Amino acid sequence: MKSDLFSSEHMVQPSAVPGMTQQNAKSIKYTVNGEMHARQGAMIAYRGSLQFERKGQGVGGMLKRAVTGEGLPLMAVRGQGEAWFAQEAQNCFIVDIEPGDALTVNGRNVLCFDATLSYEIKTVKGAGVTGGGLFNSVFTGAGRLGLVCEGNPLVIPVSPQQPVYVDTDAVVGWTAGLDTSLHRSQSIGSMIRGGSGEAVQLMLRGEGYVIVRPSEATPAKPQQH
Repeated sequence: MKSDLFSSEHMVQPSAVPGMTQQNAKSIKYTVNGEMHARQGAMIAYRGSLQFERKGQGVGGMLKRAVTGEGLPLMAVRGQGEAWFAQEAQNCFIVDIEPGDALTVNGRNVLCFDATLSYEIKTVKGAGVTGGGLFNSVFTGAGRLGLVCEGNPLVIPVSPQQPVYVDTDAVVGWTAGLDTSLHRSQSIGSMIRGGSGEAVQLMLRGEGYVIVRPSEATPAKPQQH
């Protein structure tokens, strides 16, 4: 059988080292040797001896119930093998988090991460009022974090002299050290998003970066069980 489909561009290769790697622009490959964590429903294929366990409140004490902005929990993947993760053909990115780092991420953008990372679910000041991600996950420790984004994200520097105002439905996350607050601007609200009148943005101030996706949040699709 001959086809460009079977070219090296699409063909997966054996893993050289354990852990998270970029399979292509739309998926992440994880070579599991022990345990890792992922968004429920994000596994698209696997091979080897792997077990998938839903993680709920009080189960094993290993994971908190990670309720994201869309109410999607996490799962633990254990064993030895390879697993591939994706989310509705969104673009995938890998972030290396080092000791001392902290990254705040909207739960809808979390795909998978190393078990060595710690996370805490926090309420974002002001953001919940507009429905754009009341709960965000703050990741710390040392390890790799796989993110998804609809389209290519914008990474905007933030400085004390130049705060950044973002649509709460478009923000992906931001680095530690940034303060957030609710910002209202009737003049801007009358012009943005086709004159919808929305006049609330999330203001980020301090020293760091904010990640924004080039689209607004869409209503969550009902999950099939």
